[in-house]
Amino acid sequence: MSTNPSSPSSSAGTNQSWGGRFTEPTDAFVARFTASVDFDRKLALHDIQGSRAHATMLARVGVLTDDERDAILTGLDEVQADIMAGTFEWSVELEDVHMNIEARLTDKIGITGKKLHTGRSRNDQVATDIRLYLRDEIDTVAAELARLRHGLIELAEREADTIMPGFTHLQTAQPVTFGHHLLAWHEMLARDHERLLDCRKRVNVMPLGAAALAGTTYPIDRHVTAELLGFDRPAENSLDAVSDRDFAIEFTAFSSLLLMHLSRMSEELVLWTSAQFAFIDLPDRFCTGSSIMPQKKNPDVPELVRGKTGRVYGHLMSLLTLMKSQPLAYNKDNQEDKEPLFDTLTTVQDCLKAFADMIPAIESKADNMREAARKGFSTATDLADYLVRKGVAFRDAHDIVGRSVAYGLREEKDLSDMSLDELRQFSDTIDDDVFEVLTLEGSVAARNHIGGTAPNQVRAAAQRAREALDSLSNGVTR
Repeated sequence: MSTNPSSPSSSAGTNQSWGGRFTEPTDAFVARFTASVDFDRKLALHDIQGSRAHATMLARVGVLTDDERDAILTGLDEVQADIMAGTFEWSVELEDVHMNIEARLTDKIGITGKKLHTGRSRNDQVATDIRLYLRDEIDTVAAELARLRHGLIELAEREADTIMPGFTHLQTAQPVTFGHHLLAWHEMLARDHERLLDCRKRVNVMPLGAAALAGTTYPIDRHVTAELLGFDRPAENSLDAVSDRDFAIEFTAFSSLLLMHLSRMSEELVLWTSAQFAFIDLPDRFCTGSSIMPQKKNPDVPELVRGKTGRVYGHLMSLLTLMKSQPLAYNKDNQEDKEPLFDTLTTVQDCLKAFADMIPAIESKADNMREAARKGFSTATDLADYLVRKGVAFRDAHDIVGRSVAYGLREEKDLSDMSLDELRQFSDTIDDDVFEVLTLEGSVAARNHIGGTAPNQVRAAAQRAREALDSLSNGVTR
């Protein structure tokens, strides 16, 4: 073969999108090693969506004729139909989703198909595809997150009066209600939801038109393309537009926080379903059995969600490491952004679906929760507060109650089980009305302020949460 760069045969066997300056074909292993079509084909429909808008804009500014635009749009419709029907043949030799689609388009409509790439590069094309894809997936995640939040709110309302122990250091601390505890979970998810929608704003910026790194000499109108694709605006800087992956990192950071929250919930669900706690029951459809122990009912769904959290943490670290040393602008390293992002999306959506289905089906074991709340002197703080209201200094009240608890431990009696005479041996300030504050119901009802445990406050908080969720969802629905 001739090695003369001007020889028509010099690029034979090289990739049709860039082979003109090469004198030999890519090594077969290198072709496979550098190809991304096996995973970036997931972007196919969004790639076609971007190409439609690009062709429409090129015709509007006179770079393409109307006939050329129409041929391209018709051809893209046919290519999309092939992809959706599963008859599209993907080629590793064509490297990626973009060249596979362009090559098939050219097969269908001839040389006009080669004009589609005018004024753009695979660099801004892939950056646009990922943003289009992630934007749609964020909307799916947001819908599942909203469904989970609604389920939590409804369950909290149902369990507003169900008393359970509140814990610090996993030791019985003070009585709360199950509804109050569930709304604590909801607060975590509400913050996640806001983070997700805030992330979406930065995803919804269009790189297309930045070309390889420096823009294009063609008279493109990026505002037209942005409007056609539903972006808020075009990216301001061409160098940053093609090399930025902050939006993917930000989504994965959101996902890490979300999974951390779901993992904390999972840990409590696993504890609560155990025989040692027996606070709740999960329906059989969310559990599995043991191959050797017939009695087992394993909470596999929350356990697996807890386990998948580390997977998402790993993807966040992978993307941060991917970007930390890259000079401007685009580098081949960025091909490695897709698999961590795609897997994070799948993991988050699956975990949210599992929880959104499971949470409303939780059945509380109210008697067991109440009995557990009676143990561990959970109303000790209420007794101290009672003494303070009677004029005892708090530090003195703390000491009095501490000695009362020590007595209860020796006698194996809870504070509420002690007689008045037993309690008065520690302070003659204590009177008959003390038993009103030593009951579990009295304890939770006494915290009757916003954010408190009183059942009426739990119901009010649930209603506020529902209104805030509805307002948030209505504000971003497109």
